Amino acid sequence: MKEITLHDQWVIRAPIEEVARVMTDFEKLPNYFPKVAEKVVVTKRNGNDLEMEATVKSFGKNFQVLMKTQILPGKGFISDNDSYQFGTSGHEELLLSEHPEGTLIDYTYQVSIHKKWLRLIATPLIKWYSMKFWEKAVIDVLKKLLEKQ
Repeated sequence: MKEITLHDQWVIRAPIEEVARVMTDFEKLPNYFPKVAEKVVVTKRNGNDLEMEATVKSFGKNFQVLMKTQILPGKGFISDNDSYQFGTSGHEELLLSEHPEGTLIDYTYQVSIHKKWLRLIATPLIKWYSMKFWEKAVIDVLKKLLEKQ
């Protein structure tokens, strides 16, 4: 099973606490980022460990994702995600750190595509499209929400 690693970094001109508050308020993600999340329901919570069922959007389709997520207070989150419907699983890390201009977001998503035929088709699209779309649908919106002009 071939793994695809997506990675990028961005700076948000806002305090790390504000960025962390928005990015770890999972049930409100559809309000903040409607282009990537339709619905997120926390089904189990044990301190900073969450299990969630999400309806996410990608490549013009909605699909279900089961998420096992650990919130890292003031530092972001890590999550293991499975989409049986789409035939993928992944490990996601959104890590926040102080930056002279605000907050550095270091985002990595390692995705495995389980269906061979889908892997052949999707791998080039995911590599080319995913981070560009995520930047526009999440990072640009986050900047509008939090950055003081």
